[in-house]
Order: sequence, then C-alpha cells, then structure tokens
Amino acid sequence: MQIHENFPLKPYNTFGIDVKARFFNEFSSVEQLEEYLMLYSQYPIFILGGGSNILFTKDYDGTVLKNNIRGLDLQHEDADYVYVKVGAGENWHQFVLHCINHNWAGIENLSLIPGNIGASPIQNIGAYGVELDDVFWSLEAFHLFERRIHTFTSEDCEFGYRNSVFKERYKDQFAILSVTFQLKKKPVYHVSYGAITEELEKLGVKELSIKAVSKAVINIRSAKLPDPQKIANAGSFFKNPEVPTEKYEALKIEFPNIVAYPLAKGTVKLAAGWMVEQCGWKGYRKGDAGCHAKQALVLVNYGNATGKEIYDLSEEILQSVTEEFGIILEREVNII
Repeated sequence: MQIHENFPLKPYNTFGIDVKARFFNEFSSVEQLEEYLMLYSQYPIFILGGGSNILFTKDYDGTVLKNNIRGLDLQHEDADYVYVKVGAGENWHQFVLHCINHNWAGIENLSLIPGNIGASPIQNIGAYGVELDDVFWSLEAFHLFERRIHTFTSEDCEFGYRNSVFKERYKDQFAILSVTFQLKKKPVYHVSYGAITEELEKLGVKELSIKAVSKAVINIRSAKLPDPQKIANAGSFFKNPEVPTEKYEALKIEFPNIVAYPLAKGTVKLAAGWMVEQCGWKGYRKGDAGCHAKQALVLVNYGNATGKEIYDLSEEILQSVTEEFGIILEREVNII
C-alpha cells in the first residue's frame, strides 16, 4: 500500500488553497477505509469529499482520506416513489442529471451545486426552495472510532438549515458511505423562489418539466456564481441568519430595503448577501483574496491567496455586519 506523505491538497479543494496533508490516501470501499484507519490510528483523520465547502487555513497535521466510494442502485419503487442508493463519492450534479434523465423528481432545484453525494446530508444542502431533507430516506455511515456501520434516518440526522448532527454532535466521527434518496415519479414543482419563473419565461418554456426547472436553475447559478474552475471559491461563505419577527420589524424601520423571507415558524430569514453588500464588500479585493463582484456571499481566491487571508477577510466582513445591523453571521464553509 502506498502512503502519500506531505501531500499537496491544492487540487482537492475548490478554494485552491496550497496546503499539504501529513498523510493522504483515497478509499473506494469500507474495507479500504478500515485498513487505513488501522494504519493511521495515531493521527487525526479528516474525511475529504469534493472539497467544495472547505477552507484550509494551514497544513493538515494528520491524515486526509478522500472518499471515492461510487455506485448508483435503484433499490425499489412503489406507486409514487423510487428509492435510489448512491455512493458518497459520486458527484452531486451528475446525480441530479441522471435523475432528470430518468424522470425522477425532487432534486432538480439543486442542480449545479458543487461537491459529492456524501456531503449533501452533512450540510443539508439546499437551493431555490428545496433542501436535501425533502428527498432524504436514509444513509449509511462508518464510525471512525467504533469501526462499525450505522444507518441514519431523517429523524436521526436532525436536519436544520444547512445543518445536521454530522456538523455538531458527530462532527469528525463518521465517514458517509452512501445516501438513499426518495424521489417522486410525479413532479411537484418549486418555481416561486428566486428568479426561476422569470428564467423559465426567458427560456420560452410553455409546459413545466424537471428538465426545464433544472435548466433555469443552472442558468441562474451560472450567471451570478463564479465557476470554481475559473475563480477558486467554495460557494456561499455565510449562512442567511434567522431572526425573530420583532427583530426583523425593528431592522426594517432602520433599513426599509432590507431583503428577507418570512418563515412558517414565526421567524424571518435575512439575506446575508444583501447585508454584506450594504457594508461595501461586494467586489472588494485585497491581494488575491476577495468578495465576488456579482454575489457578495461568495469569497474568492483570485490566485495565490492563503486560507488565512480569506479567513481574515471573512472576519472583517462578519464584524462590519454586526456593527451595522446587530446581526452575527455564521460561516457556512468548514474551516480547517
């Protein structure tokens, strides 16, 4: 078995941060993962997926194991749903396209989200009115210390806004092996969020389909979000904060144009990007670290920025939003 030492991670994170792992290996089965864990048990372990939601601020003094478990299997179906089990190392967007080609509905609004299947439940990914939780059935995960496989239901995952038990209570304890999705045979369209309806009109769509919705989402995302292959980034860096209605009403008096979305539970979701933009950060650049010119939520690496430089920029942004609005933003990106 080849063990890679002082391994460069720049090609493995979409921020393009030039750091190294003390040890590095890739696994494509649970048996390989177990073998590596026995070899590297004395070192910290980090399970790496697509690297699209990570900011490395320094070299990783431990072992990075890249999850390459593949496979897509239609488990079973009933009158209304298909149940599809997908390996954690499969690419998310390619899976979305596969579902569209098979007329399996439910994740078309999540088109073009970067990353792999394994990260989707950890983050409870979401976009344009749909979240992973809406189509989640179960997952299998390997406990890195108990060395056994656990099955998690939606209830077990305790999904929240860009959150799950894997980001807090079980952080760094599991490697996701596979995720099973419950997808609809008859679509229920979600087109009221964002500019989907407007984009569908531009495309001349007369009859809704999951393919048309996916195309609209791809167009919208491509227009306002930088392609990590061209400008290194990890997508939205900050979460949209939820506040009580009373707090929102007070903010609206002071900031009449504040962008917000009412939620069903008596709270309001504020647009973090709007607040960051109001504080003057949109298009800001210091060296190779910057705030994207089209979407203030996205921090970017224009070339050779260090992870610390991007982190420090995020800290300045957080402080300015707190000073201006009295709102403490949370980072969505995983800081390593």
